[in-house]
Amino acid sequence: MATSMSLGSGSSGGIFSPSLYMGATLGGGFAATLMALGLPLHLSIPTFAMVGMGAMVGGGTGAVMTAVTMTFEMTLDYSIVMPMILAVATSVGVRRLLSPENIYTLKLVRRGRTIPKARHSNMFLVRHAREVMDSDVFVLPASDSFDAFLHANAGEGRLRHVVVTKDEHILGVIRVNTGIRRGLAGTHTGVSLGDVASRDFSIVDANTVVSDVIERMWRKHAIMAVVVHDLGHAPPRAKDVAGVITKEHVADSVAESVTIYPRDRDGRGSRRGREIIDAP
Repeated sequence: MATSMSLGSGSSGGIFSPSLYMGATLGGGFAATLMALGLPLHLSIPTFAMVGMGAMVGGGTGAVMTAVTMTFEMTLDYSIVMPMILAVATSVGVRRLLSPENIYTLKLVRRGRTIPKARHSNMFLVRHAREVMDSDVFVLPASDSFDAFLHANAGEGRLRHVVVTKDEHILGVIRVNTGIRRGLAGTHTGVSLGDVASRDFSIVDANTVVSDVIERMWRKHAIMAVVVHDLGHAPPRAKDVAGVITKEHVADSVAESVTIYPRDRDGRGSRRGREIIDAP
């Protein structure tokens, strides 16, 4: 009661040792109750107490393997390993039904802090460039007219990526909204793709992990990474281009692989998460 009132009121206090004590007393008390009922079972109160310790620690803190291993190390009794695993698994399952968060993260969540789940956080960093890239790109020579490109794609009215080449080698990159053609109707700039191409780009292999792609783009202050099928020969040629990666593609990869806000029962995310996402 003292531990529950202390932690529940927001005060700081010990968690691990009280969990051991409460688990031992509950486990031992349960075994003593069964023995008092006169059931024809051979029960060991110390064994029940040790299993209760592991179940309380595992369920309350979420440290499943720690609870099982620690309790076994304290007893060196192989016979309690299987009951311990079953008890800890049941304890964690019941706790997750009652509260998605453990005793350590519950306070932070109540204060509006979001706790990333270990199996999701940073998973986007180990994806390959070919999984993140946009393969719908134009590979065009530098001599092509910029006006002609806009006119040919004005109907799309969306952001397009162009890899500009010269003598079959990669010269630069362009990010352009083809919808600007509507505002430039009747005008003639007279510039070529090579004139407007940016040299701030990086070249990466399709098998490069995203963490390395991000590092190269940051180091070179690149607006785009050109993904090629094989960097075995240098320099890459126009036919080797497989796609491009921009900072927006990295952000999309993060959104795909990371669950930022805990889900509620309707699958839409927490109320606080929806307030932030839906905010103008």
